[in-house]
Amino acid sequence: MKNKKDIYQESVDFHKQLKGKMTTELKTPIETYEDLSLLYSPGVAGVSEEIHKDEEKAYDYTFKNNTIAIVSDGSAVLGLGNIGAKAALPVMEGKAALFKRFGGVNAVPIVLDTQDPDEIIAIVKAIAPGFGGINLEDIASPACVRIEEELDGSLDIPVFHDDQHGTSIVTIAALINSLRLVNKKAEDIKMVVSGAGAAGSAIITLAKELGVKNIYAFNSRGIIHKDIESSDPVLKQVQKMSNQDNQKGTLKETIKDADVFIGVSVKDILDKEMIRSMAKDPIVLAMANPNPEIPYDLAKEAGAKVVGTGRSDYPNQINNVLVFPGLFKGLLKSRAKSVPNEVKLASARAIASVIKEDLSETNIVPTV
Repeated sequence: MKNKKDIYQESVDFHKQLKGKMTTELKTPIETYEDLSLLYSPGVAGVSEEIHKDEEKAYDYTFKNNTIAIVSDGSAVLGLGNIGAKAALPVMEGKAALFKRFGGVNAVPIVLDTQDPDEIIAIVKAIAPGFGGINLEDIASPACVRIEEELDGSLDIPVFHDDQHGTSIVTIAALINSLRLVNKKAEDIKMVVSGAGAAGSAIITLAKELGVKNIYAFNSRGIIHKDIESSDPVLKQVQKMSNQDNQKGTLKETIKDADVFIGVSVKDILDKEMIRSMAKDPIVLAMANPNPEIPYDLAKEAGAKVVGTGRSDYPNQINNVLVFPGLFKGLLKSRAKSVPNEVKLASARAIASVIKEDLSETNIVPTV
């Protein structure tokens, strides 16, 4: 596999050649005056009148039926952090390419030169009539949570923050199959989650929906417990869902006898000794990118039964691309107005169900 420096330069050269990964195209030719009169003036006025009488007909007569907006403020891009709107555009174009390739969904990248949540909410509300859905992308926590919640409550199209819910869906799909492999039930396990931001809180929410009861969550300051005072809505949500016995231990202490470790945090916070202290047949989903909470090989050496990471150079890549193209395809076809937790859990179960008799320690989720 090419090293990072080589692939970076090759990608830079390729993008310079392409000058962007996207274009627009016509579904039908415009060759004659009759074509012109049907597709534009005067004929198109009749179409507009139909939509004016019944706005739902926009789905029947326009690209709204299969087109979403990918909206980012560039505040939390991949592993690059707050790099701003223009630098985020290549990533959003790439996301649009994946929507098209794997879901047949048209996606328009929209990068915003503001990181004010109120401004982002107002802009998305204003552009929403032209789209069938909104995919929020690479917006930092906790602003992303507030933005999604407010838009979800006010728009009549689905709003989905992929870094939260795409991550949670594919993680729970991996968990479903991992538990099937080790013959354990969700309601019986102890689960430790490292990283309690947007992605971590969404994973915990969906794990609770699956039936997991015993969850402990950690952020950069340590274990999250009931006595922490904070105005952060994400942390408050995690407080309600985790650590029901209000433990105050370290990660090393808390992971003892745990069945599952899920990481969406930082590299190298887990060691072999910690994995050895876990319950029989431990499941380790270490998804910090580009370097996981523990390297795949070390986790296996320590006795982890199942190991998943976000990387493509090891088995069990836990990747959002398994989720968002197909999920939006379904949302658009059904003209859904929102994405409730039961839909997210159904998506996780659907992804997990692709792996049948070929389920193994190195095959818990399907490949792209």
